[in-house]
Amino acid sequence: MQIYKVGGAVRDRLLGKPVTDIDWVVVGATTEEMLAKGFRPVGADFPVFLHPKSGEEYALARTERKSGRGYGGFTFHASTEVTLEEDLIRRDLTINAMAEDDQQNLTDPYDGQRDLEARLLRHVSPAFAEDPLRVLRVARFAARYAGLGFTVAPETLELMRQLSESGELEALTAERSWKEISRALMEDQPQVFIEVLRECGALKVLMPEVDALFGVPQPEAHHPEIDTGVHTLSVLEQAAQHKQSLTVRWACLLHDLGKGLTPEEEWPRHIAHEHKGLKLIKAVNERFKAPKDCQELALLVGEYHTHGHRALELKPSTLLELLQSFDVYRRPQRFEEFIAACEMDARGRKGLEQRSYPQADYLRGAANAARTVAVQPLLEKGFKGPELGEAIKRERLKALKAYKEKA
Repeated sequence: MQIYKVGGAVRDRLLGKPVTDIDWVVVGATTEEMLAKGFRPVGADFPVFLHPKSGEEYALARTERKSGRGYGGFTFHASTEVTLEEDLIRRDLTINAMAEDDQQNLTDPYDGQRDLEARLLRHVSPAFAEDPLRVLRVARFAARYAGLGFTVAPETLELMRQLSESGELEALTAERSWKEISRALMEDQPQVFIEVLRECGALKVLMPEVDALFGVPQPEAHHPEIDTGVHTLSVLEQAAQHKQSLTVRWACLLHDLGKGLTPEEEWPRHIAHEHKGLKLIKAVNERFKAPKDCQELALLVGEYHTHGHRALELKPSTLLELLQSFDVYRRPQRFEEFIAACEMDARGRKGLEQRSYPQADYLRGAANAARTVAVQPLLEKGFKGPELGEAIKRERLKALKAYKEKA
């Protein structure tokens, strides 16, 4: 039995980055031997075990063969005869196909170290094209390591293009796709994830609504970058630079989908794009089964982001409607995330990245003004039921009028 550290832990150590998760591969062992040593089995499809003390994953060396469509369409074979090199060749990228023993002796049969130095994301073997999930994974690694100068090797991009055209991407489950998308959006440069997907043709398969934004012009006076797709990438970039949450980043990606529906003869104006985009945002949410908080914020930002930008001009009654829509009294965090998404949208414009956004504090102040309305005095006056609701609304409107006058 020989045990090797593999994959990301080896890659990140060589890059000088912190190592978080460690995966191990065991060569020359049987399931019975692992169980005898106290390892706990967890793998449903192939033999994976948890270490009795550390809880880290140890997998028996295995080979795989394509047997069906999609991410799960593989037959695995694990035995004592499978070599380390055979196990490593089934991995996605050369930089993830290195192993080291307990003395840190490197096994690198597919030149992963060379590609690390060349800053290249390159596939290990032609079998790369058998797994459609790898298109998303490579795009995610491109987003993670873009800051270090990594790019996707042309021959790997070509395989990703072939996969995108093959119909295999449609076989991916919503859960697997969302896992990759959500992780990619939380990388340092999530806009690179979208760029790589677009470059290989995967974006128009997975998110045609986002792909449709590229080439759609906006008024130059408000958007010096003009192209709606370029603007969307810039908003996503700003969200990452400002360390925004996943919910905010997801909303940033989808906020302008309605502009993809504007007839060409109406360009560069996009009248009512906020409402037109809601059905598209809903479709993308459902396609990937995004978590409820991501879905809700994306729809609210899509519908109301222009209200956020015009906050200082809004009538108190419109402002009150906005606050009610977000339920700021019971869900203050969601309104904070809305404000953050609006600010990222405003900053995601060429040359305006550093411009201040006074609307943020104004909206926070308005929410606080509405929240200060006390219900108890109204109850004491005898209001109840629908009448109480109307009385609260009147008092909140009064508070917002006073706030607007002071501001």
